[in-house]
Amino acid sequence: MAMIIIGTTLLALGSTFHLLLIGTLLVGLATGADLPVSLATISEAATDKNRGKIIALSNLLWTIGIGMTMAIAAVVGEWGRSGAQIMYLHVGLVAAILLILRWSIPESPLWLVARDELRRGVTTVRAQKSSYKDLLQGKYLWPFVALCIFYAFTNLAANTGGQFGTYVAVNVVGISVGTNSLWNLLIMPVGMASGILFMRIVDTPKRMPFYILGAVLLTGGYALPMIFNFSPASWFCCMLFTNMGSGLAFEGIMKVWSQESFPTMLRSTAQGVIVAVARLSCGLLAFVTPVLLDAGPMVLYATLSSIVGVGVFIGWLCFRGKQRNEFNDEAEMLSPDVRNSEMNKHLAGEN
Repeated sequence: MAMIIIGTTLLALGSTFHLLLIGTLLVGLATGADLPVSLATISEAATDKNRGKIIALSNLLWTIGIGMTMAIAAVVGEWGRSGAQIMYLHVGLVAAILLILRWSIPESPLWLVARDELRRGVTTVRAQKSSYKDLLQGKYLWPFVALCIFYAFTNLAANTGGQFGTYVAVNVVGISVGTNSLWNLLIMPVGMASGILFMRIVDTPKRMPFYILGAVLLTGGYALPMIFNFSPASWFCCMLFTNMGSGLAFEGIMKVWSQESFPTMLRSTAQGVIVAVARLSCGLLAFVTPVLLDAGPMVLYATLSSIVGVGVFIGWLCFRGKQRNEFNDEAEMLSPDVRNSEMNKHLAGEN
């Protein structure tokens, strides 16, 4: 949070390239480092009955945050430098509030016990499985690789749509920037409704059937413009279907699977690597996307639909059948007495 505050301040007040670059790096590194830790803290404090819902809620709040930022941009977008400063400073203000609110939040009992066992050399799974190499062997290898592929491939399409969607809408579909933005605004509540539906079913046996539905919507949505020659109607349906599919078979389910598939001392590490692989992949694809557009939008969207199809299939292949749950395995090793003892030690240390 402190890095975000410093970074956004540099972005808002900096007047040289070097200051802006440092600010960008600080904000990027800080948000990337904070996300896995925040989600792990949330999931370790939850129960099997509400863990998925709470993680899905965090994803829904992320969507609301995007909408609020768009609303602020709509107001200050014509204010020049002052408008840009407000955009950056409001992020820093939120980070400062969160830093204050999170200051007193203790580590979870699961993490405290795992750290203590690791320090004492106790031979439990949660204590021994704590390094990067553990992600590349045993029962953690397949979910780790599957999640890297699933999130990277689905994120490639989403990121490309975000970066080049307006260009395609104007220069290929033939609609104005304003119309494309209006359609995005109209469809946003549908995406939020999909996220709310995901919250209702994620902790139930209905999770996988709805994931399959979302996967079909996501893959088919990117194929529609290609099938119907980029007509305005097909473009609108592409935006609609991909928004609906994203709520059921994209970032939300990745976060839930990431929390359930790895032990306490690997949980944040695994998700951090998964997100990093996706972000790096998106950056690399952005270099060649203009080349794909020059070859024709048909080529680009055929590629995106195929990539998404492979990604969601890998996700289904790994997580179909019995639900993975490392929390259950660790709970059996963590009695209430141990939970209370470790928490009391931690609180006593703070005082």
